[in-house]
Amino acid sequence: MFLTIQEERLEEEIVEKKSRFIGTLLYVTNEEEAQEIIKNIKKQYHDARHNCFAYRIMTENGVIERFCDDGEPSGTAGGPMLNILAKNNLCNVLIVVTRYFGGILLGTGGLVRAYSDTTTKVINTASMANETMGMEVEIEIDYAQLEMLKYYCKKNNINIVNIVYEKNIKCYLELTEMELEILLDKNKNNCNVLGYNIIKKKNIRKNVM
Repeated sequence: MFLTIQEERLEEEIVEKKSRFIGTLLYVTNEEEAQEIIKNIKKQYHDARHNCFAYRIMTENGVIERFCDDGEPSGTAGGPMLNILAKNNLCNVLIVVTRYFGGILLGTGGLVRAYSDTTTKVINTASMANETMGMEVEIEIDYAQLEMLKYYCKKNNINIVNIVYEKNIKCYLELTEMELEILLDKNKNNCNVLGYNIIKKKNIRKNVM
C-alpha cells in the first residue's frame, strides 16, 4: 500500500516577480503515460520558457523517480519538486511546473522557492488516497438491494465504478480480496448478493478517511 492522489488532474499557480508558475499535478501509473502527458503539456504551454517535471511511480521492482530542469539552472526546479513528492510519500504522481518568464531574474534560491512553492500549493489541494492491490468485481443484486449496497459501499470506502440496470442490477465495484469476502458473507452484512464475477485484478485507490 502507498499514498497517492484521488484526483486525475489538479492545477494551481503562483506569480513571483512577474514570472508565472503553473503547477499541474496528475495521477499516473507508468512511465510511458507520464512521458506522454509531459509531451502534451509542453504542447499546451508551447509559448512558456520552461516546463519542468518530476514523477514517482511504483513498480514491482520499487519506486522509479525522474525529474527534469528543462533549461533552468541545475538543481533549481525538477530536483526540489521531486524532493517534495518524496517528503509527502507520494507515488504514481507527476508534477509539471510551467514557467512564463516575467523579465526579472530570480536567482537560484528564488527559483528553488518558486518551484517548491508551486508544487506544495497544488499538492495541498489534492485529496490523498491509499493505493493497494485489489480487483474490479461485477456484483449482481435485485432492485430492492441497491440503496442498501450504496450505503454499505459509502460506509466502507468502496468505490462503485458503474451501475447497469437489467433484469437485476449489476454493480461494478473496486475492492480488495478481503472486502469481497466480507461483502459476500451474509452473516456480516445485509447485502444479498445474487452472484459475482471478478473482472480483473488492478490497483485501486482508497480515500484516506
